[in-house]
Amino acid sequence: MLIGSVTHSIDSKGRYIVPSRYRADLGEKFIVTEGVSGCLFIFTLEQWEVVASALAALPADDEATLCFKRDFFSTAYDLEIDKQFRIVLPPILREYAGLEKDIITVGMGTRLEIWDKQAWEDYRQQTQVPAEKKRAVLAGMVL
Repeated sequence: MLIGSVTHSIDSKGRYIVPSRYRADLGEKFIVTEGVSGCLFIFTLEQWEVVASALAALPADDEATLCFKRDFFSTAYDLEIDKQFRIVLPPILREYAGLEKDIITVGMGTRLEIWDKQAWEDYRQQTQVPAEKKRAVLAGMVL
């Protein structure tokens, strides 16, 4: 399961060292694409198949859905880890997410998200969930 977070950096060539805590779960090859809220999504090949199948099942005649699918698939890249556990994030993805140096990788259970560190901190500040709402969500779950 992809959980937790790791703060690190990418170099000027866009090389990203896959954090050691995620390597076993990701495997050597995976998919990176534009996410939402200004981050990148990383999917294992197995999870990518689940996501791609779910998107394929959506109506092909809905313009908003079609636009989303075009954006999502056209910015998806299959990447492979090199011997130094790095991948090169394509410039279009680095630009989309504003990735220049300091970044954070966030585990989301079935995928990873890569954020610019400052963008992540800003996002967290703006969307902080109060303790009583967290308790309400947990109370509705079967644990």
